Amino acid sequence: MPQRVLITAGGSGIGFETASAFAAAGAKVFICDIDTQALAAATRAIPGVITRPCDMASRADIERMVPTAIEALGGLDVLVNNAGIAGPTKPVEEMPPAEWDRTVAINLTGMFDVTRLAIPHLKESKAGVIVNLSSIAGRFGFANRSPYAATKWAVIGFTKTLALELGDWGIRANAIAPGAVEGARIERVFAGRAAISGLTNAQERAKALAEQSIKAMVDPKDIAALAVFLASDAAKAISGQVIPIDNDRQRA
Repeated sequence: MPQRVLITAGGSGIGFETASAFAAAGAKVFICDIDTQALAAATRAIPGVITRPCDMASRADIERMVPTAIEALGGLDVLVNNAGIAGPTKPVEEMPPAEWDRTVAINLTGMFDVTRLAIPHLKESKAGVIVNLSSIAGRFGFANRSPYAATKWAVIGFTKTLALELGDWGIRANAIAPGAVEGARIERVFAGRAAISGLTNAQERAKALAEQSIKAMVDPKDIAALAVFLASDAAKAISGQVIPIDNDRQRA
């Protein structure tokens, strides 16, 4: 029986690559995303993928999406909590409270809501798996990125707690902590940093790479491959872990 996989924010970036990788491995995949154009593109690109729009900042949307996913998939074996936003780049004293609230709502509360609704169905699986996307920002403090860093640290605590609570049902929970991932999102982050530092975007990119032993950005396909591995029998003894994939980043 193929794995039944729910991936949040699966329309583009890491989520899209993860959906593609699971589908290529023979899984039945359901993705949600707030970007309906991205969902349409994913439908064309990933054979058999099932899609639904969902605003991860809306509990009501999530409470409609998860049951729809379970019904469409015929159950659930793997949950990949990928949805998240970068949030603003500002010092804490200048941080707009509404922007803090929005980042926490999407990056943390949305993950909580999807997971709490998915757990009863994962308990019915023979090999339930939760993969949560944290970040290098969940290992270090990041100046001018307080809501993002705070939520990504929280994801790790949430993941370790899930592993403890759900082990009796054979459900494994792990977090992936990517570094700087190639794509439009990290370029926006570099632009935000440059606006504060007075450096160019290219200089901010060079600063980030200087903190890594491997001088390259992370390929989202590699993150997708890691998620597929963590959901496989080859990782059946791995739970409660935070797995960096960051080209050996040493500090923020």
